[in-house]
Amino acid sequence: MQESVQHQMMGYDRASTMFSPDGRLLQVEYAKKTVKQGTPVLGIVCKDGVLLLADKRVIDKLIVVNSVEKVFQVDEHIAAAASGIMSDARILIEKAQVIAQQYRVAYDEPMEPHSLVKEVSNMKQAYTQYGGARPFGVSLLFAGVNDGPQLFLTDPTGIHWEYKATAIGEFEDELKEILSKNYKDNLSLVEGVKLATNALKKVLGKDFNLDRLDGCSIGTSDKKFKRLTKEYIRKCQK
Repeated sequence: MQESVQHQMMGYDRASTMFSPDGRLLQVEYAKKTVKQGTPVLGIVCKDGVLLLADKRVIDKLIVVNSVEKVFQVDEHIAAAASGIMSDARILIEKAQVIAQQYRVAYDEPMEPHSLVKEVSNMKQAYTQYGGARPFGVSLLFAGVNDGPQLFLTDPTGIHWEYKATAIGEFEDELKEILSKNYKDNLSLVEGVKLATNALKKVLGKDFNLDRLDGCSIGTSDKKFKRLTKEYIRKCQK
């Protein structure tokens, strides 16, 4: 803690292009802390598809709940969810949508999810390298189906990983612990939705409400984006 304060006093956190003496980019680390303050999002790969489930965390009672979106369709077979600064997420997701459509026009076939994630990660990395701009303060989960269901995470550094199941945002550590204990390779989408919902219910406690959830699934059979309705989520709990 004292070392971090000393670095700030010396100005090593004033630009994302300036390394501290111990090899850290403090602005990028601050961006990762911003993600930790965002709403929780889970992604789970199942035997028959992949799903994303997010908490909207609508605090203002006057906001129209349906206008708050945390899960986005990128292409017919790819979805994304974000935690952190949602305006940053919107820009990145809109760019991802354009890239995916340009690929379809150019090659007359859907883009591989991993290739799209690499493109988005490259954009995020660029903002950790050049002066005059801050890093993107958002982590993204990309879910898609290629030969099989896939789940990718990309963080503010521009690094990306593929996961079987993971979580980002507030309660990230607690949610990952729940997934580690309960995830199985042969989960169905119904079982995956139940696991994700119960995990959010556990960390949110009395604040949990089905109206707060936003989610989607992409099945391996049709490779189509489907938004999870409140009725479907409730049905999966039985």
